[in-house]
Amino acid sequence: MKTGTRTITVGIDGSRPSLDAADWAAREAERHRLPLRLLHAGIAPVLPVRVPDVDVPAGRTRTALDRAAIQLSYAHPALDIIARSTEEPAVPALLEAVAQSEMLVLGSRGSTGFAGFLVGSVALEVSARAERPVVLVRAGELPEDERMPVVDGTPPGEARYLPVVLGLDVDHPADDLIGYAFDAAATRSAPLRVLHTWTMPPLRGYAPGVPLLEEATERENSKWRVLSATLQPWRHKFPETHVSEELVHGHPGHHLLKASTRAGLLVIGRKTGAGGGAPTGLGRAAHSLVHHATCPVAVVPHT
Repeated sequence: MKTGTRTITVGIDGSRPSLDAADWAAREAERHRLPLRLLHAGIAPVLPVRVPDVDVPAGRTRTALDRAAIQLSYAHPALDIIARSTEEPAVPALLEAVAQSEMLVLGSRGSTGFAGFLVGSVALEVSARAERPVVLVRAGELPEDERMPVVDGTPPGEARYLPVVLGLDVDHPADDLIGYAFDAAATRSAPLRVLHTWTMPPLRGYAPGVPLLEEATERENSKWRVLSATLQPWRHKFPETHVSEELVHGHPGHHLLKASTRAGLLVIGRKTGAGGGAPTGLGRAAHSLVHHATCPVAVVPHT
């Protein structure tokens, strides 16, 4: 992960999806021992109250940001929480915030107060342009959803974490992407499942008698060798992380979506322009995963 201002930032608008994302971000900040920054962009809606708030200055009404900060401080009393609001529109404000953070966390479903955007459209645009990782958290995500089911009376908060799943293109591996996934697994003491999908390229000039099965087998063996070699230095760097390698034939969206049903976090990459140039945006598979994955999705930019 790139170094920078050591905070985790979450977009807040008072909606249930953004509060679920904020709670996930708070747990992630605790795991990394980092401060949590809450950011509200746009005009803050005023929340009516039935009785006066004794700790709110005269003439001021508590906002959605205030309430989110209070709720999180009760749920995570040891966490350093910083609340900030801006009237700048959501997308530029969030892009500026993520450039100054270790990661940005956003809710991935539901309507928001971000200048009338749907959170999906804000999340997609920010994910496609951000300089650093963006984690999209589905509405209704609970702490127990990232842990193994309890079967022996173990308290839910002490159950083992579900695996972190990394979708990796071995033809274009990236240290930022791989490092993020290994770090996420290590901070959770969770296993890491590395998944590479591949397809046979179209055959040109094919003539009967060409041993297609042998060619496919050799290509698959070559992929295995590259995958193993790519992960080897990371295994040495994170010796306590259990890593499983999987090579499957087909398209990445389908297999990663299936893998997300048994994962606590799905990590995918997004290529940026060479030398930090213009971003290339989200591909078709990433769009599908952001919309349909059943666990939080981390979109990690890399060259």
